[in-house]
Amino acid sequence: MRFLEGHRPDHDLTYDDLFIVPNRSSATSRFDVDLSTDDGSGTTIPLVVANMTAIAGKRMAETVARRGGLVVLPQDVPIDAAARTIGEVKSRHLVADTPVTLRADDLMANAQALIPKRAHGYAVVIDDDNRPIGLIARAAAGHEIDMFTDLRSAMTPIPVTLSADTDPRAVFEALVDANADLAVLIDDDGLLVGVLTRTGALRAGIYQPNVNAQGRLRVATAVGINGDVIGNARALVTAGADLLVVDTAHGHQEKMLSALSAIAGADLGVPLAAGNVVSRRGTLDLIEAGANIVKVGVGPGAMCTTRMMTGVGRPQFSAVVECATAAREAGAHVWADGGIRHPRDVALAVAAGASNAMVGSWFAGTYESPGDLHADAGGEYKVSFGMASKRAVAARSVGDNAYDRARKSLFEEGISSSRIRIDPERPSVEDLIDHISSGVRSTATYTGATSLPELHEKVVLGVQSAAGFAEGRPLPGGW
Repeated sequence: MRFLEGHRPDHDLTYDDLFIVPNRSSATSRFDVDLSTDDGSGTTIPLVVANMTAIAGKRMAETVARRGGLVVLPQDVPIDAAARTIGEVKSRHLVADTPVTLRADDLMANAQALIPKRAHGYAVVIDDDNRPIGLIARAAAGHEIDMFTDLRSAMTPIPVTLSADTDPRAVFEALVDANADLAVLIDDDGLLVGVLTRTGALRAGIYQPNVNAQGRLRVATAVGINGDVIGNARALVTAGADLLVVDTAHGHQEKMLSALSAIAGADLGVPLAAGNVVSRRGTLDLIEAGANIVKVGVGPGAMCTTRMMTGVGRPQFSAVVECATAAREAGAHVWADGGIRHPRDVALAVAAGASNAMVGSWFAGTYESPGDLHADAGGEYKVSFGMASKRAVAARSVGDNAYDRARKSLFEEGISSSRIRIDPERPSVEDLIDHISSGVRSTATYTGATSLPELHEKVVLGVQSAAGFAEGRPLPGGW
């Protein structure tokens, strides 16, 4: 990474402050670019979903891992619940999407409530032996249906049923031939394995799933620095967690270093990420304590009020540059955590030296996030909240006595409720992954790179004014 001559500033920078200069390139296609990382997370695209309760759940975890990313389950999830989620993600097919399933005697109301949990817009009706017998589509807005009808009388025939071993391209072609949206995939005994849409079949040929040595989808989980830290960490790894994130808002503190050292000393056999910090010294201290990956970012997240409450934090791009440089010297890596709002921000995080970018609120407004789907005059939305907000603190302190819970509720550094809109053009996290991956691949081709390390090495940056950033925004309505 280098700056244009005369452009290296003497102040810290955010992503918005920068532009990338195109270089001579021999790449003929964006598909020539390798987006995989080497930080031990297994990601084949540089995306990690932040460990936020309103964002990181089992649907998100399986979907993102299938496309090559990684989801970190929140530390607030009880160990037994986290273990169940990990087990469910591990059981998922590497190509077929997991559908909502219902019985023939279930009501249409149940189907219509559950179908939005999946982006493909259908529920599969199954018999008592888990054999698919019909489909239920999501009702179009304003379409009147009898919510008390049972599914037996409302379901439609399955237009395309194929073996789960069918090549995704063959699934695509079968759907085109049948003029159908969705294929149901079954095993040799006729039992339901999953479903695949035309777009899903295309994605299966583009993305490489993030799998562990056993060929199962990877999932990470966070652990806090309080309580039985080693016991919790060991239980999560035993349940199948592929990576642990030792997580607290202020990562450069003695309690974090002590907890991280203890977990590292337990030799659990998985990579350890820890944070958050924004300085060289904080990065090196966490690495010395046992971190393989350091999370960088204090205050850039959409749900975070830390900077306005405390004045503490640092512009994210400069924080990533300093921490990534220190980590590289020590043989470790960093994740850029927070402030990602556009595909360009992921590219700039990689340019700064991060192996992955952590995304939170941007993914909250998708069908795969855990929250219920709501609607108002502005359209569909989900509710998100920060992990240091009053709402999150209340959930985290549920085991405390009434006095301690009341005292903790007086202090918060985060937004407790925010409506994150479902983008009608990109309602699924997979749509956003397409959007981001396309942008980062194109960044690489513009800079003459065919891999993420090469992008970091070759990128040339310039500093722009607010007007320069605004100039780059599209204007769909014209001038």
